[in-house]
Amino acid sequence: MKLLSDLIQALNTNVIWGTPMVVLILATGIFLTIITKGLLFRHSDIITTYTIKSLFQKNPLYKDGTTPFQAVCTALAATVGTGNIVGVALAVSTGGPGALFWMWISSLVGMVIKYSEVTLSVAYRVKKHHGKTTGGPMYYIENGCGAKWLAIVFATFACIASFGIGAGVQSHALTNSLYSSSHVPSWISGAVVTLLTALVLSGGVRRISSTVEILVPFMSLLYIGGALLVLVQNITEIPHAFADIFCHAFTGTAATGGFVGAGVQHACRIGISRGVFTHEAGMGSAPIAHAPAHTDHPARQGLWGVFEVFFDSLVMCTITGLVILTSGLWYAEPKIPETSLCAAAFEQSFSGGQYLVTVCLVLFAFATVIAWYYYGEKCVEYIFPKHRTAVGIYRFIYIGTVFTASLLRLDFVWAFTDLFNGLMALPNLIALFVLSPVIRRLTDNFFKDPHRLRADDENFSRFLLLKKR
Repeated sequence: MKLLSDLIQALNTNVIWGTPMVVLILATGIFLTIITKGLLFRHSDIITTYTIKSLFQKNPLYKDGTTPFQAVCTALAATVGTGNIVGVALAVSTGGPGALFWMWISSLVGMVIKYSEVTLSVAYRVKKHHGKTTGGPMYYIENGCGAKWLAIVFATFACIASFGIGAGVQSHALTNSLYSSSHVPSWISGAVVTLLTALVLSGGVRRISSTVEILVPFMSLLYIGGALLVLVQNITEIPHAFADIFCHAFTGTAATGGFVGAGVQHACRIGISRGVFTHEAGMGSAPIAHAPAHTDHPARQGLWGVFEVFFDSLVMCTITGLVILTSGLWYAEPKIPETSLCAAAFEQSFSGGQYLVTVCLVLFAFATVIAWYYYGEKCVEYIFPKHRTAVGIYRFIYIGTVFTASLLRLDFVWAFTDLFNGLMALPNLIALFVLSPVIRRLTDNFFKDPHRLRADDENFSRFLLLKKR
């Protein structure tokens, strides 16, 4: 297992998550920002109006089916997970404070990437024979790019990735957190979460949506509240933490080892890869959750993609990063394991802090487990459209992986996850470049009159025809 882990890690470092991938993600974000005419900066007020403000409004278009909020909750359940706690701790402890800066950069380009993915997913979504709407990169790759083989490649990689980022990392983090705080044996907590996962997944899509709609707001508010309490106590250290972030982003740090140039490159690579892991922009996973949402225009649902990355990375990850940096524990000796670093920072500020982190981590991880199952199931349905037994087999293997992963080595689980995260991102990023004219025309069409509700939220062929002109 150690040899296999080292082999995969070497492949991740030198190929999958090497300089070419980092450049590709940044280039995609910059290119789409130009294509959408600076969407994030020119229309920030509209984005706020139709995401944050709309949470407290009722819309007659969304009487049944999946609402935009349910869609974003499913997507956030998959993204707001261990990456916001363990992932950030891993980035800081291995890449230094500068890694957090590169996570921010990843988030800024990730906003426009996620907007584009979600918009295309809604635009190219289809109705299956059972009347349910579905979509995702596999559909806009096939119907937009005309490359079914590439769509199958994406769906295959995404399905395999679900065992890592969905079942593997989350289960391992959950069980290890419970063991560190309460000494609960991994096999016991692994068995319990496996049983709970099976119960939720047996209820189908509706139970998944209703579960994450409750979990996401609750767990987010609980974690943010605890983190703000820590930051209030360490408020005098916050300016120093920001100084470390910006300084080490361009000068490297002793935490990374080697000479300064290698330190900067390492911090950049770690920050970008951990950023993509947590907000998933460019991977093509979240668009699968957004596709069934009842909305009057693809671009309006795309705005939720912007909100998703903003909340997940610029809010949640920044808070975690500051908690760790202001505590000073990231460079403490003996070194604190990444899985316990955030909990130790909370406990340092107030008694019982580690238990609050444990509760949040358990909720985060469980929500991500069930959300990523949904992604994997849709990919299996795409690959085997006429074989429903394939979904049953996938569900059985997925639930089994939840238990098995809790007993595996952490370095292997993370290496496996990074590998297939990168592999599924490649066909999706290619599709975003190819379909950039469609993204531009959909964006222009929507922002001509963003406040007008279109009556038809089912047929977007009129928008797709624009690409042929």
